Amino acid sequence: MQNTNKSLNDFLVLDLSKLLPGSYCSTVLANYGARVITIEKRDSDRASLSNLRNITGNKERLHINLKNEKGKKLFLALAQKADVIIENFRPGVTQRLGIEYQRIKKINPRIIYCSITGYGQTGALKDQAGHDINFLGYSGALSIMGSKDGLPFIPGIQIAAIVGALNAAVAIISSLFAREKTHTSRYIDISLTDELTAIMPIVTGWSGAFGAKNRAEKSKTSHRSLNYACYNIYQTADGKYITLGALEPQFWEIICNYFKVPQYIPLQFDSTKAKEMIDFFKNTFLTQTRDKWVEIFREKNVCLGKVLDVNETIPLPTPKPYEKNIHSHEVRKKIEENTWTILKELGLSDNEIQYLANEEVI
Repeated sequence: MQNTNKSLNDFLVLDLSKLLPGSYCSTVLANYGARVITIEKRDSDRASLSNLRNITGNKERLHINLKNEKGKKLFLALAQKADVIIENFRPGVTQRLGIEYQRIKKINPRIIYCSITGYGQTGALKDQAGHDINFLGYSGALSIMGSKDGLPFIPGIQIAAIVGALNAAVAIISSLFAREKTHTSRYIDISLTDELTAIMPIVTGWSGAFGAKNRAEKSKTSHRSLNYACYNIYQTADGKYITLGALEPQFWEIICNYFKVPQYIPLQFDSTKAKEMIDFFKNTFLTQTRDKWVEIFREKNVCLGKVLDVNETIPLPTPKPYEKNIHSHEVRKKIEENTWTILKELGLSDNEIQYLANEEVI
């Protein structure tokens, strides 16, 4: 769906990210109208993201070798004009490159500088490598995923990366708003692990209701999936799945009455009867197809829906055998055009740009 809200028009964002959190953050800003220029070394490992059009299609690319002094000089010239810089390096890397926040704010006192890392800029874990699974583990989120007595499961999407990216985007936008009043720069430190911890208000809130001692057990019994018949996933006759979220008593009552098991109504959260009720609904939902069950309950308003395959949610045309090569050529061509256009905006001539290309500065 195309976003028609272009409230970030006229803002320039420089994205130094090589990984999903920063890249997705800058995509969000681009979706709201910001001009985003991704800064990368030619033939960098970021090329693996080049075919992900949903996070690269609305941005420009500029090739700069930041380890080259001439390349760093080009970046600093662009940073003077920028509103936002996003970086996704480990702590200390920008200092070694000479493009850290303290240096940038001296040449651009209005810069909003956002660093996104797994564990933040301080603390015992700050220098540790990590991926989503590690951040989920340290945040506590992984401990409440999966069946009550089984191993935690690995989510099929990059939760930490996306949650962190969205929070980074919120922090950047709010900082831009505050800058209109203060006219000063701001540094934003986003820890993916911290952001994951922050999205568990109900789980962490159990300590207030039940005491800290009982919070962990309450979290496991109440928030791990597949514990209650009323809030579960069921397979259907065609091998597909439906979701049932009949948490409210009125929804649960409708379900039970429809299947002629009114005795289950007062037992909705009775853990001693949970397996019996789950087994009953497992067998029952296997008698019709996914779409048939949705049709049956469409007008009954009981929080029942389909589990859609990703291809059903976002259908994509089957590419022709030669399309991949054509797209790769188009991406490379566009990158070249972006680099020359952006450097011309900095006042460089064609001859100067060609010289920098020959010297592998760009």
